[in-house]
Amino acid sequence: MADAKTRPLTPGQLQANLDAFAALKNIPGYNPANKDYEIADGDALQTTMDAAQVKSAQDEATAKASRDDEVAAQWAFHDFILGAKTQVKAQFGDSSNEIQALGLKKKSEYKSPSKKQPTP
Repeated sequence: MADAKTRPLTPGQLQANLDAFAALKNIPGYNPANKDYEIADGDALQTTMDAAQVKSAQDEATAKASRDDEVAAQWAFHDFILGAKTQVKAQFGDSSNEIQALGLKKKSEYKSPSKKQPTP
């Protein structure tokens, strides 16, 4: 028995289990002493596992689609803000208080370029 039953099985382990169960079904006269290990119980557990895998794949696809929708909405809002900043610059000017309110620097706050002193 595995110690860490919170991690998923590797694909190799899972395939080995499926192969072993298929072989178990093919053993004539299999009659376990412990009735928890009858073929019918294995079939039910395999059906439950398959359904859980399908649901997990569907949930993962839904989560990825939701994430894509979230990212698209973030970019749409970001593009709106960039456009609005451009519109405020056009309407109020590069050195306006409105530009500063949007988190941009006024054009007048930038240093003007100066000549470099020649090196002797």
